[in-house]
Amino acid sequence: MKFTALALSLIASTAYASFEKIGPLVYEPRSLVTDHNAIDLDQQAIQIELAKLTGDGFQNAKEIYQEGGYSKSFAEIRLENGLSKDLTKGTEITGVDTMGEMINGKSYSTYAAGVSNLIVQYSTLVTQDNYVNCQVGKLTDPNTDGCFKESGEITIDGRSYAYTYDVSTDNNNGRTIQGFSEQAEDKMYKCQNCPYDEFHKYYKYYGVFDYANIWVLAALEGSQTNFDNGNADFSIYDYEGREQAVKKGTAYMAVYMYVIRELEDAVDDCNNGCIDCNDDPVHAWDEAVAFYTGSTSDQLLYALADKRCINFKTCGTEGSESSIMTSKVNYDIFGQFALGQQSLLEGDCPAVKVAAKRITDLMAVPLIQGTIRYAYKVDVKMGEEVEKAEGATFAAAVLPRVHDCSAVDAKTIYDNMRVNAPDTNFAAVKTAFENNYECMNIKCNDVGGLYSVAAYSEGAEPCSDVGAMGSPNDGSSGANSMSLSLGLGLATLFATVISLM
Repeated sequence: MKFTALALSLIASTAYASFEKIGPLVYEPRSLVTDHNAIDLDQQAIQIELAKLTGDGFQNAKEIYQEGGYSKSFAEIRLENGLSKDLTKGTEITGVDTMGEMINGKSYSTYAAGVSNLIVQYSTLVTQDNYVNCQVGKLTDPNTDGCFKESGEITIDGRSYAYTYDVSTDNNNGRTIQGFSEQAEDKMYKCQNCPYDEFHKYYKYYGVFDYANIWVLAALEGSQTNFDNGNADFSIYDYEGREQAVKKGTAYMAVYMYVIRELEDAVDDCNNGCIDCNDDPVHAWDEAVAFYTGSTSDQLLYALADKRCINFKTCGTEGSESSIMTSKVNYDIFGQFALGQQSLLEGDCPAVKVAAKRITDLMAVPLIQGTIRYAYKVDVKMGEEVEKAEGATFAAAVLPRVHDCSAVDAKTIYDNMRVNAPDTNFAAVKTAFENNYECMNIKCNDVGGLYSVAAYSEGAEPCSDVGAMGSPNDGSSGANSMSLSLGLGLATLFATVISLM
């Protein structure tokens, strides 16, 4: 029996297991990413420690940033006798947890016969609430219920091995927020088809690959950066200012760029014109959504977009509301997430690339809004260290995009927003951004204006989109709403296709 192109695409899109949906806008992943989603719990734990505003709290935050606690949990165990034969990465390993229950894991790497030190990654479940039950790393309040007990036996390929390890120190994590930035050189600059365009802007501006990591560590330690551009001296800040630079740097610099990396990876791996053979790029795309949103939807980039839309009257599907609701940026981004996923399933790689580029452009909008908001707070509202640190970090997260369009305007923004800027001119910052909206592929109405109660703040009104990329009523919201609903209707359509065979 011959299938139409539509039927083939529907079959491809439904030939996946059911996984828990991501975020309030209900993205349906086609691969298991609950463990990736949980990176926001590291962010949350970092923020809890930073909020103590103490040396110990900052040290705890640094350790969680560097070594994690919630994502890609594994145990480092020692066998009493070495492996009897070679062990392949991914091989199932079973044992008993600290509560006396059976647990599953898998070999983290490939090991040769005779090796006695193994890393066993805990299996991840499809439900987010109990995705994994061993969460230790460097957390100050670890969960060891689902960790292997301290000694006993594990089973590999039907053979039992006696082992020992320390539950409190040998349960660690293979995914960390620091790692997102530390891996940038290999995964965004020196990889196949690299450097990725967006990361290259940031590398050219800062002159280092792990710029986000350097920023965060300098803020944690109260030291200086040594970039080609965009430097910051955090020694002048107390804990309050450094707290803001750290927690915004981790989420809006380190995680931000890794989301884009996963989108680019999906584009790279896409097999054009091939139905049902894009599992790897689909997984990368799902990872991008997971890192953008997180398991709670209130720690990372998704949450930022919704916070800023209230300040700039860009909430709702039309971007015209200022009440507490979903931002237009998130509606548009999730529409592109849906379109990109469907394009991958259909093997339409050029369409995937278009979706990835649009998401990347839109992700910059809340960073611009954040910079403008804190320029206003510092200049007009006479903000102090906290507001200055927030503004400096928002600027650091987006300055390379501006610099790629205009080095002059980027310098204007940096000079006004940098750490220890002698003064801040809100109007100059706002104008410098607006000069480059068209170059950055965004519109004035994407950004909006600073809004309070019932009116825009004086001098902070939205700019005009005349001659820019479109109008407020260009139909994009309706298209993205349709994209969001596309995935939800696939199962029903698939059933109809089958019934007609």
